[in-house]
Amino acid sequence: MLAGQEGSLVFVTELARHPLCWLAAKLSPDPAMAILVHTMLKRGMRSLRTLEELSLDNTYARLPEAFYSKLQPTPFSSPTYLISFNPAAAELIDLDPAQAARPEFAGVFGGSMLAPGMEPLAMLYSGHQFGVYVSQLGDGRAILLGEARNERGEKWDLQLKGAGRTPFSREGDGRAVLRSTIREYLCSEAMHGLGIPTTRALCIVGSDDQVYREQVETGAIVLRMAPSHVRFGSFEIFYYRKQYEQLKVLADYVIGQHYPHLVEAADKYARFFSEVMARTARLIAQWQAVGWSHGVMNTDNMSILGITLDYGPFGFMDDYDPGFICNHSDHSGRYAFNQQPYIGLWNLSCLAQALLPLAEKDELKGALDRYTPMCEGRYIELMRAKCGLIETKEEDALLIQDLLALMHQHHVDYTIFFRTLSTFQTGSASLNEPLRNFFLDRGAFDQWAVRYEARLREEGSRDEERAVRMNRVNPKYVLRNYLAQTAIERAQQKDFSEVDRVLALLRNPYSEQSGMETYAAAPPNWGKHLSVSCSS
Repeated sequence: MLAGQEGSLVFVTELARHPLCWLAAKLSPDPAMAILVHTMLKRGMRSLRTLEELSLDNTYARLPEAFYSKLQPTPFSSPTYLISFNPAAAELIDLDPAQAARPEFAGVFGGSMLAPGMEPLAMLYSGHQFGVYVSQLGDGRAILLGEARNERGEKWDLQLKGAGRTPFSREGDGRAVLRSTIREYLCSEAMHGLGIPTTRALCIVGSDDQVYREQVETGAIVLRMAPSHVRFGSFEIFYYRKQYEQLKVLADYVIGQHYPHLVEAADKYARFFSEVMARTARLIAQWQAVGWSHGVMNTDNMSILGITLDYGPFGFMDDYDPGFICNHSDHSGRYAFNQQPYIGLWNLSCLAQALLPLAEKDELKGALDRYTPMCEGRYIELMRAKCGLIETKEEDALLIQDLLALMHQHHVDYTIFFRTLSTFQTGSASLNEPLRNFFLDRGAFDQWAVRYEARLREEGSRDEERAVRMNRVNPKYVLRNYLAQTAIERAQQKDFSEVDRVLALLRNPYSEQSGMETYAAAPPNWGKHLSVSCSS
């Protein structure tokens, strides 16, 4: 039974308990279609679970009470309703997608009910915000319900964002607005579609409760998922409080849960940091290659697993601009696009400092020294692939740098240009007219194209084969701010179809999708100047 509800619940039939059977039933009124799919999948079919059957635990709640505050989510005062459901995320925890049709689903993930095994808590941490240490932060509007384990043995934190006040809310209301939940929901799934490590999102549950931000908006909750929500700041708080025993407990917990191959190592803390460093370096290189800016890279927003965490004022670049600032609150440009690799190193330095009571200083410094070559090396690999190059040559860095400089000078759309670059034809400049048209000074592009063609010929590149490779790494669709804003505005009028449409689109950002060309176009003028704040 679900906490907060009386009586037993009706269980769905086995037929509806596989996502493809569920999808077949949605697409066709003929039951034979679902039966056919079910028959094909029955042998070896994964066991799907109801809300009551989710395999839930909360290992973080087994830590000492100094690490969190236990509390219940605060239900909305008005009825809740499901805005959007993500079957791909449900699959990660073996949740039957048919459960989304039950009223109890919005209850559990809207903060008014608990499923068996849930032990809600708000996590404690601190962090450096815009370079200044803040001694206590913590989950001010997020509540960790517990961990769901799937049949493969993988564990996923289930965390409600916008579930009400906690002891760490710092004068805030603990709520999220529909606008911010849609942005996080769509972007986390968009990043996954791009192959970038990220939290995931199961659903959005809405209400008609009023929430006050820059204006009055309606409240909503997003259920986000991650193997862990532990952050750099989770370690910093115990270091600065000189609570080194708790620091060790946390490090041992994280290593045991997420880096088990290090448990018996004599230098496990230094090696742990080295792996966090490597994951972070690779992650930020991926951000840079896809043209994405986080917006608030505080240490409390940095994942100990090297995944993208906390979607606030993020942004995909439209026209290429290395100084792109997506957060209008970032007046100094600390978190500008071209500063992200450096900020990654700065944040890792903060984590290294917090681990000094556990690891040798020289070992930590040695790991930090490897960060920049690793991040830059991975970035150039990704950019080389975006240009369709296979072999590694020293001059590639300058070739790519000069292209980006041209794109900046001529205000060229980053995503559209690299997607179009796959059409580059060797042997005839006239065939490359669509690429030349991106630049006001076509001669400048022609000069670069001569160098690019020579580089392609050096490795015997074939146009058709290269185009296929490039389209696998250069997305056609990204979550531009104006696409998110359009979905938000419709949702505010109780039309949630655009949220689902964009979600489906961004699951396959590298594929041509019939009828979706407008979503790959450059933004309209109003879409290039949207203001995004930390409340987003």
